[in-house]
Amino acid sequence: MNFPSRRLIIPACVSAIALTGCSTAGGSRTMSLLSSEPKEVSTPYLDALQGGIVGRTGIAIGAGDKQRALEAEYRALEAAPGGQPVSWSGRGVSGEVVAAAPYQVGSQNCRQYTHTVTANGREARARGAACRNANGTWTPLT
Repeated sequence: MNFPSRRLIIPACVSAIALTGCSTAGGSRTMSLLSSEPKEVSTPYLDALQGGIVGRTGIAIGAGDKQRALEAEYRALEAAPGGQPVSWSGRGVSGEVVAAAPYQVGSQNCRQYTHTVTANGREARARGAACRNANGTWTPLT
């Protein structure tokens, strides 16, 4: 007896099981170079930013919005071409991070960047610089 449906079901199940390992839970998101869909970024990458420069704007934002702001800082530093804005938005607040072209400090790639935050019609801007470590994290320069 020939079961053609089994020929289709078995590969489909194997594919589904294999793809299950590609999903992640929790974490933050960054943009994939091949897709416009955000991808997960692990917390250590955001923690290494030490709060980023968003806090220097003087605009108080909630924890969820700060997370979005840090994700935008990471995406701008890690993947955005120099001068290209990386935008984020939250509850009554939004922002834009623009990183300059990378430059070398010793063996590290570094970038200057600007974070503009807008809330309640007020706009504030902070500037900073960070260098990329061998493990892919970015350390702010103080």
